[in-house]
Amino acid sequence: MLFPYVYAAPSEATKAAQGFLDILNRQILYPLIILLSGVALLVFLWGGFQFIVNAHNPTERAKGRSHMIFGVIGLLVMVSAATILAIAANTFGLSSDTGTIRSTSERHAPAAHFYDI
Repeated sequence: MLFPYVYAAPSEATKAAQGFLDILNRQILYPLIILLSGVALLVFLWGGFQFIVNAHNPTERAKGRSHMIFGVIGLLVMVSAATILAIAANTFGLSSDTGTIRSTSERHAPAAHFYDI
């Protein structure tokens, strides 16, 4: 083997930092992304309602259209933020769904299938 893999056990400071990031992701960032995604969806729906109800008034219809556009942009930003956060969490060994720290063997283990018994 030309370059053998070297594994060092994580220090207490590394474990503490990962624990802090775990709590930050699970308690603040993921709920905030979900909340803001809901707000963006409500803005989109409100814009759609305004667009349909005020079909006879061009200025109100334009307001509805702009709300729908802002809602879609907000949803795209939230999906992008969730994706970037999941990539960063998986890169540093944190689970993006529960925020738990995973070992190297768990990260690279093949997926189990429901039909494997």
